[in-house]
Amino acid sequence: MIFKNTFVRRSVVLLGILALSGVVAFFVVDEIKGGAVGAGQVKVDIIVEPGDSPVEVTENLSKNGLLKSSKYFLFLIKATRSAGKIKAGLYEINDGMDARKILQVITEGKVKLVTFTVPEGYNNRQIGDLLVKKNLIKARADFLNAASRTELLREFKIPANNAEGYLFPETYSVPVNFPADKIARMMIKRFYVRLEKVPGAKELDPKKLHEIVVLASVVEREAKKNEERPLMAGVFLNRLKQDIPLESCATIQYLFDKPHPRIFEKDLKIVSPYNTYMNKGYPPGPISNPGQPSLEAALMPTKTEYLFFLLKPDGFHYFSKSFKEHAEAKKKYIDVLYE
Repeated sequence: MIFKNTFVRRSVVLLGILALSGVVAFFVVDEIKGGAVGAGQVKVDIIVEPGDSPVEVTENLSKNGLLKSSKYFLFLIKATRSAGKIKAGLYEINDGMDARKILQVITEGKVKLVTFTVPEGYNNRQIGDLLVKKNLIKARADFLNAASRTELLREFKIPANNAEGYLFPETYSVPVNFPADKIARMMIKRFYVRLEKVPGAKELDPKKLHEIVVLASVVEREAKKNEERPLMAGVFLNRLKQDIPLESCATIQYLFDKPHPRIFEKDLKIVSPYNTYMNKGYPPGPISNPGQPSLEAALMPTKTEYLFFLLKPDGFHYFSKSFKEHAEAKKKYIDVLYE
């Protein structure tokens, strides 16, 4: 009986030693064959195409010097049953990742993201150019077309022929090769999410909201200081009530492919429905994509008697009740700069 118990104990110990040796051996092999090839200083963009086999993915990684052993990586895919979990996309892999980390990245679909920031007041053309610079689209027209899709406008009940004004200016992160129409849709959705935080916005029907967006888009391009936006909106509304043209230089700037450093008298005579010096009322549509402060200003304008304003050298605006006062301010703050 004593002999039998001793034999059992020794067998258990031996099995434990063998198991431990196996685990140690595995980790040794894992480090030798599946360890990182570098210290993470080298970054490589790896494209996994739809339908790529584990062999093709492994060959691509190996060709770019990211694997110590192709055979071990294939073994790892098989052992973890990951063959059907590898997702297509563009991945940023660095040489500090071991085989297990690389496999985790491509099976979890942690694709490379591109971050871009749309400043408040950018129009659709400027957003398109920004996306081109970020290599997210090939040409500005790709985005302009995406933001003009009938299905998109109908989905969000936008009463216009494009989504100008409804593309919320913010920072976004999207995968490389993310479709332009999905970028536009994402930005519009963000607009409505932000709009919910503006008091009174939920009660607006699409037509009334569009008027608010148009006004906010003009305020956005005219204002320099947040605290002046509600007052500026009040001035424009006063001019509308008194049937006075808005006379916004920002609407003239919208006529140019890129903003001009200065507006001249001849520019005010450009024939266009967006020329608010020649036409009364709102421009046909938004002239920019306004941020939340301008949307709030358009919805909650300051009640005022002012009818004019002009930009002073200090970045603030001078507001006037009469054309005479406005003309005097123009001589004092603007004309002297060009004498």
